[in-house]
Amino acid sequence: MTALRPLIGITSYVEQARWGVWDTRAALVPYAYVQQVEAAGGRAVLVPPSPGPGEILRVLDGLLLAGGADLDPGLYGATVHAETAGLRPDRDAGETSLLDAALAEDLPVLGICRGMQLMAVQAGGHLHQHLPELVGHEGHRPSPGVYGEHGVRVDAASRLGAILGDRVEVRSYHHQGVTDAGRLTVSAWAEDDTIEAVEDPGHRFAIGVLWHPEVGTDPRIFEALVAAAKGA
Repeated sequence: MTALRPLIGITSYVEQARWGVWDTRAALVPYAYVQQVEAAGGRAVLVPPSPGPGEILRVLDGLLLAGGADLDPGLYGATVHAETAGLRPDRDAGETSLLDAALAEDLPVLGICRGMQLMAVQAGGHLHQHLPELVGHEGHRPSPGVYGEHGVRVDAASRLGAILGDRVEVRSYHHQGVTDAGRLTVSAWAEDDTIEAVEDPGHRFAIGVLWHPEVGTDPRIFEALVAAAKGA
């Protein structure tokens, strides 16, 4: 009998979308996330914002917190900055409860961009709401729809370092960053010294990266997530 692929839940957007003759609200996620999970040996399952995570977690083997709109600054005790936009209270609420429950069950978790920021905030950390004010450049999000490309140094002694080594070239698209990671450990930094990855050593796999590995060509972090979901 062929072994079943581990089910990896990918949190999704709820947005107004157009296809064919339709123009309506839809639960969606960039297909690159699905492709990377399935190329790594998993089976992708979209998880739209919803209260009460218990049912879905009973069937998932791993969780991927996808990128998307800015988090509500109220989650970390701040007021809304002029550059903070596109807040999605449904995702904030649904994904916070989903993350809490996943960590309580020690389910493997990978956070990407917004997902990494959510992990840091959930752990008591804080965000800087507009990084260009801090670093003096737009390199992490050069222009609408264009990814920034830059190097990231990784703590070789970290769980992420065991997966990626001590340096990677990444593609990023964010204007907010983590100023402190709360209870999490910082495991990677951009060339401008801003935080690029966090992890929780108290869990078998709980890693967040601020860049977008789903649009890159390096599958290792997805392979590591799927391996953890298999119990490897």
